[in-house]
Amino acid sequence: MKLLVATQNPGKMRELRLLLAPLDADICFPPDIGLHMDVSEDGDTYVENARQKALAYARASGLLSLADDSGLEVDALDGAPGIRSARYTPGHDLDRVEALLARLQGVPAERRTARFRCVVIVASPGGETYSAEGVCEGRIAFEPAGRGGFGYDPVFFLPEYHCTMAQLAQEEKNRISHRARAIAAALPTLRQLLAQGASG
Repeated sequence: MKLLVATQNPGKMRELRLLLAPLDADICFPPDIGLHMDVSEDGDTYVENARQKALAYARASGLLSLADDSGLEVDALDGAPGIRSARYTPGHDLDRVEALLARLQGVPAERRTARFRCVVIVASPGGETYSAEGVCEGRIAFEPAGRGGFGYDPVFFLPEYHCTMAQLAQEEKNRISHRARAIAAALPTLRQLLAQGASG
């Protein structure tokens, strides 16, 4: 059975391939099957964005499809950047990290609490959808540290590990990250759907 993962982000592709490895399925990405789509992420919630993507890819490919939407929620910024995390400022990851740190200038460590939130939606070609969510709590560091991960990982500090998400070993990140937790919550449903597809 094939599972299409609706992302073309190289960082997410690497992470999701590892997280979905426990499934007895052929994990593929849009470029693997020659599918090039640009699904607008104009929803008001992570759920809406992920559902739009998952349904669009499931219908276009005829495959069970998984999409996620995630964001960084900073308490001192009233939950921003939230669903706009990937579009917080023009440019690359580094530009967004710099913009975030600039907004938090002068905010003390105890008020820099934040969380990564991820919603995963699985869609069947017939239009049924299933959702799961994962959250990882931390706080925003005063400067970037670490070369691993992507996005805001270099400034997302994990107090219990005394390091940023970008400094964690990949195996550890794949155990505790918001995306890891959302995928772990989705795995039982995915196994059931793949088994139904295989027996149907």
